[in-house]
Amino acid sequence: MNRKATALDVAKLAGVSRSAVSLVLNGRGDGNVALESQQRIREAAAALNYSPNKIALSLRNQQSRVIGIVSDQVVTSPFDGNIIAGADAVARSQGFVTVVMDTELDESRDESAVETLLDRQVDGLMYVTVGLRPLHVPPNMARVPSILANCFDDRPDAGLPAVIPDEVRGGREAAKHVMSLGHRDIAFLAGDSLTPAAPRRIEGYREAFTGAGLSVNEDRVLQVGWDIDAGFHGAMKLLDGVEPAGRPTAILCANDRLAIGVVLACYRLGLSVPQDVSVMGYDDEFRIARNMVPALSTMALPLREMGAAAMTALLTDVGSAPTGKHDDDGPGASNGSGSSAGTGAAASEVTMVPCRLVVRDSTGPVPAGR
Repeated sequence: MNRKATALDVAKLAGVSRSAVSLVLNGRGDGNVALESQQRIREAAAALNYSPNKIALSLRNQQSRVIGIVSDQVVTSPFDGNIIAGADAVARSQGFVTVVMDTELDESRDESAVETLLDRQVDGLMYVTVGLRPLHVPPNMARVPSILANCFDDRPDAGLPAVIPDEVRGGREAAKHVMSLGHRDIAFLAGDSLTPAAPRRIEGYREAFTGAGLSVNEDRVLQVGWDIDAGFHGAMKLLDGVEPAGRPTAILCANDRLAIGVVLACYRLGLSVPQDVSVMGYDDEFRIARNMVPALSTMALPLREMGAAAMTALLTDVGSAPTGKHDDDGPGASNGSGSSAGTGAAASEVTMVPCRLVVRDSTGPVPAGR
């Protein structure tokens, strides 16, 4: 078996010193090694299929090149797992690996999960949730650069940076889509107020009416829940026994499961979608929205984009953090402000990622005469 090439082999082939090889391949060649020599070193490394020893490099840099991710249920979710996929892709592209721990919605396990990852000398931490929600941040996350994805710090003044979907904008664009088709009598079926997503999507719906110079009919806004049966019963309340002139021509839903229930109610009542009633979902849930009959128009949550944006920001923070980040005074140590190490003045920044309008077959022009 051929032995693995070494830095000395690269140096001999390129006609340079071993230290020059180390400088160039570790990203410190500019200003230290002539450009012509840098090129010869890279060509020699490619010819010998040589790359620096990442473990040795990590030890020299006092970095593990590992990012810890804590999730509440994302690992076992076929839907929101895309957040972690987006984060992991960015980490791998920059030479990091991710280690994920899932607490299975048990908040009492949050701090111990973080501590386990800190014991593995992670360079940074990310907390990811299924569904937008405020998070009581484990205090030991303050010991390394940290960020939140699809959740936000419940501390009002000092908290971790967060990357979340722009739910208000999503609700607004959903309403504007059906308005562009001529609809004006538009209902909104929302989940409960326990999650911030529902009221934010309703807020966007209201903004669309205001922007169009229209008033909102409060009887058309119903908070019914999040599941298929809630959508069915909500739609029956809006449509059953109502004359065509008195029923909404479009029903917006706060998630795709509600929209399924609405479509089932329409079929029960002999109504066609979208000829009689346009139906719009939210989430673009995998294997649901695209495969419905009719295929569901919806707002796609930017799951991969949120994960990628959060990881990009975190790795920038990791790169600017001082070394010796694990030298702390104990599990609850922090920098005094409650923000994470290395996050600086931008600790409480919230980044909004826009949702994407996906137009399919369940929305159409307003019925004639309406």
